[in-house]
Amino acid sequence: MLFEPFVARSLRLANRAVMAPMTRSRAVDGNTPNALMAEYYGQRASAGLIVTEGTSPSPNGLGYPRIPGLFNEVQMRGWQLVTDAVHAQGGKIVVQLMHTGRVTQIANLPPGAEVVGPAAATCPGEMFTDANGMQPHTTPRAMTEADIAHAVGEFAQAARLAMQAGFDGVELHAANGYLIEQFLNPLVNTRTDAYGGSIAGRNRFALEVAGAAAQAIGADKVGIRLSPYGVFNGTGAFPEVDAQYLSLVRELSTLGLLYVHQLDHSAMGAPPVPPALKAQLRSAFKGAYILAGGFDAASAEKALTEGQADLIAFGRPFLANPDLLARMRSGATLNAPEMGTFYTPGAKGYTDYPAMAA
Repeated sequence: MLFEPFVARSLRLANRAVMAPMTRSRAVDGNTPNALMAEYYGQRASAGLIVTEGTSPSPNGLGYPRIPGLFNEVQMRGWQLVTDAVHAQGGKIVVQLMHTGRVTQIANLPPGAEVVGPAAATCPGEMFTDANGMQPHTTPRAMTEADIAHAVGEFAQAARLAMQAGFDGVELHAANGYLIEQFLNPLVNTRTDAYGGSIAGRNRFALEVAGAAAQAIGADKVGIRLSPYGVFNGTGAFPEVDAQYLSLVRELSTLGLLYVHQLDHSAMGAPPVPPALKAQLRSAFKGAYILAGGFDAASAEKALTEGQADLIAFGRPFLANPDLLARMRSGATLNAPEMGTFYTPGAKGYTDYPAMAA
């Protein structure tokens, strides 16, 4: 089934393999996509669907060095290079909109931007900066309701710019402890107003962002990535986690979104998402359902055959194998990823992984 076509509302996909979003930190000039990035994504256009690296809808969300943005005309034009390269190869591509919220260091933000989050608690740990190496995360300013409304509007505007750039849709990053999940998770969201304190309150920001993006470009072009039981950036499981995510996914389904992309971090050492919850979430959502987390060709085929998902996302295998689908079809050996070049500028470890023919 992995190599069979699939129709997901607005998308007609050549196969059921998704290239997962992976930060690569190559947007070296003004957080603007460039020709090198276009080459990278174009090389991997045989994926049924590409989800780009996390892309900030706001100057405030540029948490890491050299990650791309999508909040101005120059960045939109840069992304056109990428979408043109993928579409020229017959591929489909959506942009992942990722606001890092409190997961940042002020040295990584442009002048005038600030670190914000649902509460004024600092994210544990450190972050790399090009200017000063590793630094503690910057303490965020707790967002007011006006700040929240502004951020919702930034996501909607980024979705509009994505359409101008030629993307086939957008994916909202509500996983990995970034801004949307910061509101979802009570270990981070300690608010007592309408955006916290209960399942409905914690889900409100995610639903407002999804609703605004859907209104801006059409719900059939909006997907979302979720990671219940994830432990990145100060998040973690909590007593109501199953009930909260079921409620969230039911409401997202009512909006008519394109897909839910559910990530299980257990392959990287986090607690596994219980199989029963995965099945409940899949049943609760009426659009396409993507599973991600440690899959290879055999386990992907098994999950698809058993009806656990409609599509399977692969991360590092696509990073290191631009021709991953051809290798999987033939049973060829995969290139191993070079971890030392995951986030370094330049072509090394980015566009120079060899294809089988080479």
